[in-house]
Amino acid sequence: MPDRAQTAGRAAASVALDFLSPLPPVRSGIADYSVDLLPHLVAAGDVRVLALPGQPVDPAVVERFGVVPAEAARPPAGWVAEPRLALYQMGNNRHHAPVEAIALERPGILTLHDLVLHHLLSEETLGERDFAAYRRRLAADHGWIGEEAAGPRAWGARVEAMLFELPAHRTLLRRQRGVLVHNRRAAERITEEDPEVRVAVVPMGLPLPPPADPGAGRAFRRRFGVPEAAPVLGSYGFQTPIKRTVRAVEALAAPGLAGVHLLVVGEAPTAPHEPVEPGGSGRPDDLLELARELGVAGRVHVTGFVAPEDFAASIAACDLALNLRYPTAGETSASLLRVLALGRPAVVSDYAQFAELPDAVVVKAPLGPAERGDGGEVEALARELAALLAAPERLAAMGQAAREHVRRHHDPAAAAAAVWAACREWADAEPPNERATDRPAAPPSATSLTRERLPGRLERLDPGAEWPEGERRTVTLALTNRGPARWLAAHRGPGGIALQVSLVAGGRDLRAASPWLALPRDLAPGESHRFSLELRKPPAPATLRAAVRIVGGSAPGTLVAETGGEDWGGPAGEWSL
Repeated sequence: MPDRAQTAGRAAASVALDFLSPLPPVRSGIADYSVDLLPHLVAAGDVRVLALPGQPVDPAVVERFGVVPAEAARPPAGWVAEPRLALYQMGNNRHHAPVEAIALERPGILTLHDLVLHHLLSEETLGERDFAAYRRRLAADHGWIGEEAAGPRAWGARVEAMLFELPAHRTLLRRQRGVLVHNRRAAERITEEDPEVRVAVVPMGLPLPPPADPGAGRAFRRRFGVPEAAPVLGSYGFQTPIKRTVRAVEALAAPGLAGVHLLVVGEAPTAPHEPVEPGGSGRPDDLLELARELGVAGRVHVTGFVAPEDFAASIAACDLALNLRYPTAGETSASLLRVLALGRPAVVSDYAQFAELPDAVVVKAPLGPAERGDGGEVEALARELAALLAAPERLAAMGQAAREHVRRHHDPAAAAAAVWAACREWADAEPPNERATDRPAAPPSATSLTRERLPGRLERLDPGAEWPEGERRTVTLALTNRGPARWLAAHRGPGGIALQVSLVAGGRDLRAASPWLALPRDLAPGESHRFSLELRKPPAPATLRAAVRIVGGSAPGTLVAETGGEDWGGPAGEWSL
């Protein structure tokens, strides 16, 4: 009698797949990816393609792959009795809500294109004004941290960092037999959060197209009013704020980039709860308004969504592509791979999974203030772009290396083989959510975005000697984090920490026009930071007041500090001068 391992081996060898993903004409990079991968999956085994409920499918795609509606394919007894293994393509926008719904009901193999699914959760719940459902889901995926983190969303606060720190995927992943991702960082984070989830890295397959066509690029330039001889930067794909296109527009105003044009190619978000980057949302109207303010409006060209047949021409129209990203949902950028496949060099953010790309293929631009004191992100980006655009030989060499990288590491036949290998290995695997030993995964580190009240201490450290009127002195205020949550630096945007300082004399705040003092770095529990400020002693009795604030959000997210002690409470930190 054959043992269980032999039986499982035979079952795995005869695996048949049900493929579920958005498909063209749905405006999703994952829909395009699916059509590129499917021929190679079909060539290697039995694959049935299912159309998602409520989503159209291009008739040519239906004819090519024999697409059938998922509702029609469902057995009368439900998916539990279905012998075929489901292979899901899961992303972080509304097009993937039907994938999630079926995957929660029918365990399978899930390709997680975006490590973070919090934005989709927001659309499904907050977009329908169902805050209770949002809080329940965050609590299920992240325990008490998720439940408390939901609080600021109840009053409409946009807390971007929280969307990325709490991925909202645990319930979905633990219902699957295995999870596939396209980069090492995503796999490592899943394993750190929940070691019971089976995860493997497979390449993102992309057919190698012919090199960029200069003639098509020139025609695309003419179509959008871009001078034929001008140096052109290109930003491609769904234009969310995390693409940092705002930073590219700001860089155009640098002296070294005079005459350089920017093409912004891709659809922009429209949902009201989309996170907004400080300085603009990334939507076309906001980008163009910023460009007008900076005096570069004539050099910024926003195309919006372009048809797939025009996408290659839009890439050929640029000399250098931008694929900046912060924060990140853990995705391997399909739009970046298409740029590289056409032989165009690119600049990426030196961050997260983009650090895995070889230096011969991309240039990595730093994020935020430079550590060596040579400027911030925009200044560093402008210098990199100016140097690259002035070196056409280097750009050409990078373009050749980029094509070779895609040919060697993103061959769709090799990608399909890796997917099939994982499906056959995990075909009979038990989803971890169904194990008797099921336990909550450890939540990620708490941040100042996840709690409404944070214990801490604020002290004045300067000497208390007599202070003559009119004399200037340096006053030092020490801020200490005495709670369990990490406090975020102010430059992180909404959710960061800053110190609001007032000097009140005669009923007037003499520092009313002064900016808040930004916390320059994250503070882990127990850490302190000292703020120094120059003050002139007023001629009348005065009171120095300090309060700790959460940047962004609204009043319920405000922290008020008191002098000394391990807890806030009472009045704000206050000292007589």
